[in-house]
Amino acid sequence: MSVLDRNLAVRVGTAAIALPALLAAFFLGPWWLGVGVIATACLVALHEMFGLLRARGLTPLVPAGYVALAATFAPIVLPNAWPPLLPAVIVVVLGLALTQAHRMETSLTSAALTLLGAAYLGALGGCMAALVALEPREHGPWRIVLLMAIVMTSDTAAFFSGKLWGKRKLAPLISPGKTVAGAVGAMIGGIPPALLIRAFGLPTVPVRDAILLGIGVAALGMIGDLAESLMKRWAGVKDSGTLFPGHGGMLDRLDSLLFGAPVLYYYFLVR
Repeated sequence: MSVLDRNLAVRVGTAAIALPALLAAFFLGPWWLGVGVIATACLVALHEMFGLLRARGLTPLVPAGYVALAATFAPIVLPNAWPPLLPAVIVVVLGLALTQAHRMETSLTSAALTLLGAAYLGALGGCMAALVALEPREHGPWRIVLLMAIVMTSDTAAFFSGKLWGKRKLAPLISPGKTVAGAVGAMIGGIPPALLIRAFGLPTVPVRDAILLGIGVAALGMIGDLAESLMKRWAGVKDSGTLFPGHGGMLDRLDSLLFGAPVLYYYFLVR
């Protein structure tokens, strides 16, 4: 078996274990279990992001970062239960930056990137969790599956369309393997899963809306993937972690989902 075949087997094996467990949590457990799964994933991803900062010689404000993530996450998921907490978080993080005055060259950069990581994962992760928590909550599992299905299918469509027709690079300085043809394939590939999930679990969503959601989530998902690639190139690492064999770290798995989630969050919030 070649190295490529072994890597593919590992990736498929990991997905075969992780996906059923996730679906069971969302469909068989209470709504707050799904929120807890997403919150835990975001905390793990923030831990990995702190590792990226350390790879560049920075010192993240770890406890403040976790508190900032929670304070950003909670008001999005349950806005009636939590007041806006971001102003307090900024005061705390910048106040703690004063304790690193002896590292004058990196203290503000460390504080700023700690806050960026917490806001990134807290706000966008909060949008993911809100898909589960929004009323009617019986639709929550289908909303999160809609997000996952669009991202996974569009990623596969991007890979194959890029292999077949990709010539012009999309972002060569950030991700040399991505092509314009792959991006077009990804957006087209986001449509079938959106229509399929709509038919099975979200029949009140108009067909036109499902098509637009498929394109929008796929497009934003690509931007999320590129944003995380930029972070890894900045840190000089290949993957954010090794949590999932063949798939990298938690941040590697969440990047596209995080950017695609606000598209669905705002749609289901206002419709």
